[in-house]
Amino acid sequence: MNLKTMKLYAQVERVHNELRALGFDAETPLKVSDLTPFDQYHYFGAEAVDEAARVLGVGPRSRVLEIGSGIGGPARHLAATTGCEIVALEVQRDLHDTALALTRRCGLEGAVHHVCGDVLGPLPSWAPFDCIVSFLVFLHIADRRNLFTVCRGLLGDDGGMFIEDFILRREPSRDQLDDLQVKVACPDLPSLQTYTTELRRAGFVVHEVIDMSGRWTDFTGQRAAAFRRDRARHISVHGKEISDGLDDFYSTVAGLFETGVLGGLRIEALSRAR
Repeated sequence: MNLKTMKLYAQVERVHNELRALGFDAETPLKVSDLTPFDQYHYFGAEAVDEAARVLGVGPRSRVLEIGSGIGGPARHLAATTGCEIVALEVQRDLHDTALALTRRCGLEGAVHHVCGDVLGPLPSWAPFDCIVSFLVFLHIADRRNLFTVCRGLLGDDGGMFIEDFILRREPSRDQLDDLQVKVACPDLPSLQTYTTELRRAGFVVHEVIDMSGRWTDFTGQRAAAFRRDRARHISVHGKEISDGLDDFYSTVAGLFETGVLGGLRIEALSRAR
């Protein structure tokens, strides 16, 4: 799976463009809140991260793993707001390097430990974690059975996992399938029933499932419209290539939600019943 066909993950230097537009130079120390508008690649940003912390009971003594940490936004926010220690695992080297640099500028390198690697590949012996979080990342991984088995092995007996992810609500057309596989980098999306079944097969107790489809349909539609309204500003800050790529990506995802192909879910899965 070539993740760079998904324009959200291409040319990640745009976060530096946004910072320059606000008057920050390359060495200026940052606060986590300075980055929050730009470093959250999932939906509803810090609000969703706060909900994960609430659901999982993340606190100062928690050991957390984030799978697919992007440029580090959720991990930095969790560390700054809860005092937890977090391993931020990201497979894409350019995102990892950007995340590491931003975390250092925020002075959080003692709490946020960035690792470049694949959750399905060889990893250090970190287990057990108290919590795993992942925001709109598992959709890129076709081998969910293996993924969920690995996740269960990384959690302690009283651990919990918070997932936000896509599901397939209806069969896509040929063009929509191409968009899913190329522009959104989704190799094989499951139905809700298949998703929860595979979690249970891996040894999880599925504690709560929330259908986010309606909220995410509204969010993606509004995001695409807002980005297009501000097109002149985005071209000024980022240039035409980056702006056109993001415009196409946001519009594609909004269309897939609006036509009922894509759905969204929020899941809390536990190591054992409580």
